[in-house]
Amino acid sequence: MTKQSNFRELHEAEGCFLLPNPWDVGTARMLASLGFSALATTSAGMAFSLGLREGQASRDQVLAHCADIVSATALPVSADLEHGFGHSPESAAETIVVASATGLAGGSLEDHTGDPANPIYEFEHAVERIAAAAEARESLPKDFVLTARCENFLWGRSDLDDTIRRLQAFEAAGADVLYAPGLRDLATIGEVCAAVNKPLNVVMGMPGAVFSVAELAQVGVKRISVGSALARLAYGAFVNAARDMQANGRFDFADTAMGFAELEGLLPD
Repeated sequence: MTKQSNFRELHEAEGCFLLPNPWDVGTARMLASLGFSALATTSAGMAFSLGLREGQASRDQVLAHCADIVSATALPVSADLEHGFGHSPESAAETIVVASATGLAGGSLEDHTGDPANPIYEFEHAVERIAAAAEARESLPKDFVLTARCENFLWGRSDLDDTIRRLQAFEAAGADVLYAPGLRDLATIGEVCAAVNKPLNVVMGMPGAVFSVAELAQVGVKRISVGSALARLAYGAFVNAARDMQANGRFDFADTAMGFAELEGLLPD
């Protein structure tokens, strides 16, 4: 069975599954050793590891990163492709083709434009992009799980009706998975699940919205990712320790650092 068919089957099985987000080869291998069934990239975590802000990585850097994560383990990988490598429906289609060529089992495209002054694509344009991506998926030699993201709640547009309308339109356009990051309560998440027929991805690790796997499964969630949360946790510990060394000349962080042998035990021989 291929990684691609494995990933599709996870979405068709009963219950929900975890899709944690490594940001480099080492963290991918550690997550695989802990028994997760699939992985997803994080655009922010990748950018931080390259010394960049989110959205500043080039197409070549993103694709090389995807290929690295894919080759790191035997697990299927879905990529955070942001708005793709352009704004047109044609560029959305091309993004899916070149992403699949890295060995990815899936990937997400969002309706965030990358422009804070005009953050969300107009409705029709957003739907056309997903339709073009879905058509490109059908032409691929291997399966590819296409996730369509509505970014309203991350960009000050807390309009649930418009979010559901967009997700329903993305579903009709051919998306396999739907995703609206930034939903803050279980009732709202359950309402979105009930409004669509395709699997819903929910992101955890955002401050103020932390629910258990069991709670999310009960309201109908199929897939749970954590975005940049693990990367931010790791980098936060690193920066806090470095600040303490610089400001106070102290090394107390060593008391809570993971042991060398335990870390090595999470990596293959």
